[in-house]
Amino acid sequence: MKKNNNNTMLSGKQFQKVWSYRILYAMIIVGVAYFFIFRYATLYGLLIAFKQYRIRLGILRSPWVGFANFPLALGNPDLLRIIYNTLLISFSRLIFGFPVPIILALLLNELRSQKYKRIIQSLLYLPHFLSWIIMAGILQNLFSVTNGVIPLFMRSLGVEMPSLIADPRYFIGFLIGSNIWKSAGWGTIIYLAAISGIDVELYESAVIDGCNRFQQTLHITLPSIALTVVTLLVLNTGSIMNAGFDQIFNLQGATTQRVSDIIDTYVYRLGLINGRFEFSTIIGMLKSIVNCILLFTVNWIAGKLGESSPL
Repeated sequence: MKKNNNNTMLSGKQFQKVWSYRILYAMIIVGVAYFFIFRYATLYGLLIAFKQYRIRLGILRSPWVGFANFPLALGNPDLLRIIYNTLLISFSRLIFGFPVPIILALLLNELRSQKYKRIIQSLLYLPHFLSWIIMAGILQNLFSVTNGVIPLFMRSLGVEMPSLIADPRYFIGFLIGSNIWKSAGWGTIIYLAAISGIDVELYESAVIDGCNRFQQTLHITLPSIALTVVTLLVLNTGSIMNAGFDQIFNLQGATTQRVSDIIDTYVYRLGLINGRFEFSTIIGMLKSIVNCILLFTVNWIAGKLGESSPL
């Protein structure tokens, strides 16, 4: 009986502690509701892949066909090209874009003037807050061969620029460069936060030992933020099949569609435009499965290389 009283008192204390943080718990509800509605509740829609879906009948009342849709959806001759484009763009963004925020954070950390540091940070962050619709308009005004600012300026110097937006040979590079411009500044926030948590005494000891700034960065800063780098690398790799629908959808043209058509744009056309909801659901499932495999593979590799496993 005494034990039950102690448990009751403990439960009461726990409740009081939770109640004291009730505002914070209330704020969490918004995030939990978002993930439940848009990440878990939508799993119900996967049933469409196994049905001959009809909008007027709904998901439950549509005829069940089992795996009959899968050979038709996965047998599309364009699917391999679309998967190749998705992987090419995603891995290119990861290889060329992932190190940029780290380098920027290291460079910003070396600035001694807080005024210039804040100005540069603001300029780097600004593109992140612009939607890809606005960014597409800016990029068109800058790089369009007909009336773009940069091609017109280069033409005045006697140099003819190729069409970065309309030429398939340059479009992938244009996607990678514009994505770095938009997202790299925002990515530096996490690394700057990690750098700010490094013990200052480590740098003071390094100065006494005669280390210059480069050596301090190489032997103190980078090892100290290694876990943050690995964690973000694993998370980015886990979403490798997300090649950037918003960016490609707003920049893609008829001449560049063959080299830039990715799974997301293919699913958009297949489902929303052509009404083949069963096929688009199957392709979406394939994408999610590949993402999961890549996520756990990279996490396993990170553990084997000696870094703490983020997952």
